[in-house]
Amino acid sequence: MPEIQSDKYDVSITLVSLQDGQRNVMEANGEVTSKGPHLYIQYEELEQGPRGEEVSVRTTIKIAGNQLKLIRHGGIQSEQSFEAGRRLPGFYRSPYTQFNLSTETKKLEVVREGRSLTVAWEYDLYVYEELTGKFAISLHIQEEPKL
Repeated sequence: MPEIQSDKYDVSITLVSLQDGQRNVMEANGEVTSKGPHLYIQYEELEQGPRGEEVSVRTTIKIAGNQLKLIRHGGIQSEQSFEAGRRLPGFYRSPYTQFNLSTETKKLEVVREGRSLTVAWEYDLYVYEELTGKFAISLHIQEEPKL
C-alpha cells in the first residue's frame, strides 16, 4: 500500500462572508497540511466572548473531494459540514449556550492552483430546524514563502 504523502506550508488566509447584505472580512495566518487528496487548513482567530472579552478559537477546515468541514475549538466549539445539494448536521457550543444546527449547501466550489486555493460556498443555516440565515462565503489561501 503506498504511503500517503504529507506536506505542510504556511499560508495567508482571507475569508469573506456575506450575510443579509452585511460583508465581513477576516484575515489570518495559518498552515495547510496536505495528506493525499485531503487538505487541512488551520488558523487561530480572536473572537468576542459573551462578556466582551477576547477568546481564542482554533479553526480547522477539512477539504475532501466535494465536501468541506469547518471545525472550531477553544472559547467556542462548533462543527459545520458542507456538500452541494445536501443538508448536513452540525453543532455550536459555548460556555453559555449550545444548540444543534444544520447547513443546506446551495453551491460549493474548490479551485486549487498549486499551493493557492480558493473555496466559495453558499448555504442556508438552520438552528432547531428554523432558517436563521443565508450565507455566501469565499476563502482565499495563498502560500507564504519562508524568508
